[in-house]
Amino acid sequence: MRREIGRLGLLQIDSVNVLVRAHYMPLFSRLGPYDRGALDTLAIAQSKCFFEYWGHEASLLPIDLHPLLRWRMERARGGRCVWSRLEPFAGERRAEADALLTRIESGGPLAASDVSGPKASKGMWNWSDAKHALEWLFWAGLIASTHRRGSFERVYDLPERVLPRAALARPTPDPVDARRELVARSAAALGVATANDLRDYYRLSPADARLPIEQLVEAGVLVPVHVRGWQQQAYLHKDARPGRRHAGAALLSPFDPVVWHRPRTERLFGFRYRLEIYTPAHKREHGYYVLPFLMDGALVARVDLKADRRAGALIVLRAHREPGAPAATMERMLAELRLMASWLGLSDVVISSTAGLESRDCRVSSRKSDRAAME
Repeated sequence: MRREIGRLGLLQIDSVNVLVRAHYMPLFSRLGPYDRGALDTLAIAQSKCFFEYWGHEASLLPIDLHPLLRWRMERARGGRCVWSRLEPFAGERRAEADALLTRIESGGPLAASDVSGPKASKGMWNWSDAKHALEWLFWAGLIASTHRRGSFERVYDLPERVLPRAALARPTPDPVDARRELVARSAAALGVATANDLRDYYRLSPADARLPIEQLVEAGVLVPVHVRGWQQQAYLHKDARPGRRHAGAALLSPFDPVVWHRPRTERLFGFRYRLEIYTPAHKREHGYYVLPFLMDGALVARVDLKADRRAGALIVLRAHREPGAPAATMERMLAELRLMASWLGLSDVVISSTAGLESRDCRVSSRKSDRAAME
């Protein structure tokens, strides 16, 4: 797990739990049915190999990235490059944030729900004033996340009580040097990428990424190349190994690095992919929580999934095979679905009548629930 997270550079965190929390999925796609509890233990271990911060959105990151992200914390302290509703806590409402920081210093770890305060009247981000203040403190690096509660709520404490002393003692690099290292890590994870791909990995702005990319080209870490079919300039990492034959199958989370930058996914695989969680149900093309299916180096299908934990079933709500997908696509995807169900502690894979699968797609099925769905 450590090796794979190191290779990826981070695991994106997302609150949607219709299937499984997003940060668990990339390791399943690469390692198979690993113990999710072991990842939880790694995330909160006192040795703290990983920490939570803003990488590619909210992310679980290797601890050695902490110095490389301090420029982002410094900007947040000045109210820059944060959400607009957090900006006031760097200025006219700073006293409110400082009061919460003092409370944490004297009273220990704190979550937003531990603090009473008015919430916004409506909207899905109906955060209280205290939550906004805590999130600004977190973005600014003045507090750190100790763990998340069962409700997925962050618990905050002082960085020196959460992060290893050795990590905090590491020198803070010049911002350009830090961003150059982030781009280099992005390139190593992606292999070949455009400038937009490279900067998207750790959410760098075009201005922040331009000089680091030029410096990495000059140093020979990035080699400018042309990729057939791509209009943009591409860059090959010096250690990338092209020409490998890709075999195997995996279901990919919407927040997997292979597919999270949709323009790259379309360029690489000819696979147009959109997350439709926020799309009204009657306007969704493929479903609510749709996972692309990677098979032998190509994205050949997509499936809308839901974990019905009470019924102990993995529900296939909808499935779509891509044009030109091999005949064995659905058979192999069903095998991956069964593996996923077992990993999630679900006893059945239930194919909804709305899934759009024909009986020939599932003829290998032997589970009662699969047969019932086909009938």
